[in-house]
This record gives sequence, structure tokens and C-alpha cells, in this order.
Amino acid sequence: MIDTAPSLVLVVVVAALVTVGVYLLLERSLSRVILGIILLGNGVNVLFLVAGGAAGGAPIIGLGDEDEMSDPLPQAMVLTAIVITLGMTAFLLAMAYRSWQLNGHDEVQDDLEDRRVARRAAADEAAFADADTEHTTTLDEDAAEVRDETSDPAGPQGVPR
Repeated sequence: MIDTAPSLVLVVVVAALVTVGVYLLLERSLSRVILGIILLGNGVNVLFLVAGGAAGGAPIIGLGDEDEMSDPLPQAMVLTAIVITLGMTAFLLAMAYRSWQLNGHDEVQDDLEDRRVARRAAADEAAFADADTEHTTTLDEDAAEVRDETSDPAGPQGVPR
């Protein structure tokens, strides 16, 4: 009989990778979001392999006993997840690089809706109130308060584009 209990070390590694990955995803810096995506993806990949059971023989019928073969499905899922994580990482790296070129940093700014939510939370207003019928400020007034870094004719540090 094959022991199918997962290793405690691998379970702790999965928990640590997923925890740190989620924490980094909640940051405003795109470089930290990239690291969070990578760590979260690796944590889920290890979880798939742990859930796949103990290692066994090659899953080729005729080479050995079918009860001692390993399941190829978790390995195929991990290979697919690696490709998806690589694609997302490349996309986020391109976004972070472009943000660095335009703004001189990779911080994600608040948009107008974030400011409205924060204003309502600070005023302790009910969350179920309809924001479309309450016109405390207009969109033009809110847009005038926000500094648009892309409209600066000089790039970051005063370098012309």
C-alpha cells in the first residue's frame, strides 16, 4: 500500500508561498505585484503536486503495475500553469517598465472611484446609498483635483519626451 499522506514540509511551503504571494498582490507597486503573482503561482503549482499524491512509476501501461503508477494529470496542470504564469509575468513586466518610463515609478495611482469610496468611508455614509442619484461633486470637479502625470509635457525628472 502506498502512503498518500502529504509531507508536512510541502504543506508549510505551500502555505508560506500563497501567504506571501497574496500579501504582495495587495501592494501598490507593480514590481511587488509581479513578485506576488510569481510566488502565488509557484505555491499553487506545489499544491497541485502535493495533491497529486506520492511519486510512482511512469504512467505507461505495460511497464508496471497500474496501482504503482503516478497520476499524469497534476503534472500536466502544473506545466500549463507555468506557461500561464510566464505570460502574465511578461505582461506585468511590460506594464511596470512602461509605467517607469512615463512616471519615473511603478506605483499604481488611485482613480476617481477610489477617491469617492474613501470619501464615503471617511464620512461614515451608508454603503448602500446610490451614488448615481447623489451629486455631491461632479466628475469634472473630481477630475480637476486629480493630478494627471501623463499630461506633463516634460517626462519624469523634467526630461522631455
